[in-house]
Amino acid sequence: MRIILSCFFLFSFAFCVDGKVIFEKYCWGCHHQTSLAFGPSFEEIANKRTSGEIIAHINNPAESFKNLGYKRSVMPPFVLTADEYEAISNYILSFKSTKKD
Repeated sequence: MRIILSCFFLFSFAFCVDGKVIFEKYCWGCHHQTSLAFGPSFEEIANKRTSGEIIAHINNPAESFKNLGYKRSVMPPFVLTADEYEAISNYILSFKSTKKD
């Protein structure tokens, strides 16, 4: 099980943002972790993209899809907090393949 948390401290209380929770709330309808769904799997995305590219595409897919080599994008933009962007990007990147081809 992969749990990726992004934490910050405010007034001595830790607040953690769980990338898996964000995935289940916003992404699961079109993306799956390791298999093709409507959109590419997180494993495929992680093997091709940097954190910055992932965040840019989540934030504004209409602006980034051509730069990422897609012919089109039907993904809606998502407005998240900086911690949520970091958490979902880290969660996606946790599926990067460790296999050598």
